[in-house]
Amino acid sequence: MAGNYTAEFENWLARKNHMSYAVTCHSGTQALEILASYYLDPTAHELGNLISPAVIVPALTYPATANAFLRAGWQVIIGDTDYYGQLDVKKMINDLDTHYHAVCAVGLYGAALRDMRPVQSRAVLIEDAAQHWLSDGCKRQGDSTAISFDPTKNLANYGNGGAVVSNDRKLLDYARNWANNGKHTRHAETGTNSRMSETDCAQMMIKTRYIDAWQKRRAEIAAHWIEQLKKRNVRSLIDDSNFSTHCYHKFVIEVDNRDTVQRNLATCKIETKVHYAEPLHELPAYQHLDNPGGLLSPASALSRRCLSLPIYPELTDLEVEYIIDQLLEIV
Repeated sequence: MAGNYTAEFENWLARKNHMSYAVTCHSGTQALEILASYYLDPTAHELGNLISPAVIVPALTYPATANAFLRAGWQVIIGDTDYYGQLDVKKMINDLDTHYHAVCAVGLYGAALRDMRPVQSRAVLIEDAAQHWLSDGCKRQGDSTAISFDPTKNLANYGNGGAVVSNDRKLLDYARNWANNGKHTRHAETGTNSRMSETDCAQMMIKTRYIDAWQKRRAEIAAHWIEQLKKRNVRSLIDDSNFSTHCYHKFVIEVDNRDTVQRNLATCKIETKVHYAEPLHELPAYQHLDNPGGLLSPASALSRRCLSLPIYPELTDLEVEYIIDQLLEIV
């Protein structure tokens, strides 16, 4: 049951995100499910009165982004990205044939969102901020935001964890009720069991004392690698255009022969990941959805060339140098 530690952590989250309210839940995925359900509830939001409202999600994201909306009953449209993996806002604005009612924006790899104000003039903006919520001083553009605290994130729980943040009091009440099996309405509405424990929130509050220092260390590592990569004309998706607002969740480069480079780094005991090997519109579960169309989209091109290097605050200076030296030698 939620107690003082949960309340303290939720209050910290709301302040950190410059928002009025925060509600913790079991995972970032369930935070998205709360938002997807809220906007389709006719008693909660006007979109719930529409027949088959549509939401745009980016082609480059983890499938949970699309799954939350599909499971709630939305019509999902897969939007193309630019060569940083961000939703192509200009394309959305110029494409007058695509009708949508909401946009779920993802700050891929921890990049701050593009300026979404032109989109907000015609749609509800939801942030899937699992990767980017610490970017740009935690300034939120969306009407509502889903956050993840899984063990890979900058601020990580030991297990799963998530939260919804917003200025919408009605959403606050809806999220609390949804996460507690309808208890807050004396079970007049349904819900599920989706909470972070008191123990989770207590240890997360300890970590909040260190998050700024951890972020500073991530920035130092990223800055050094960017300078080294410039000398060899290797493209980093964190660069001078977005460095100051990035939260350095992932450090992603774009390389030829990505799979070969990854195998060679593995022989040097350097583990790397691919985020993501295929965009949504190439995965079997989503090929029937409206999408950017085939292998020539920027999202498809980037998915075949992106490689995530290990970045976390505990890397020593020696390890930081070793990683970049081995990479540049291989490239």
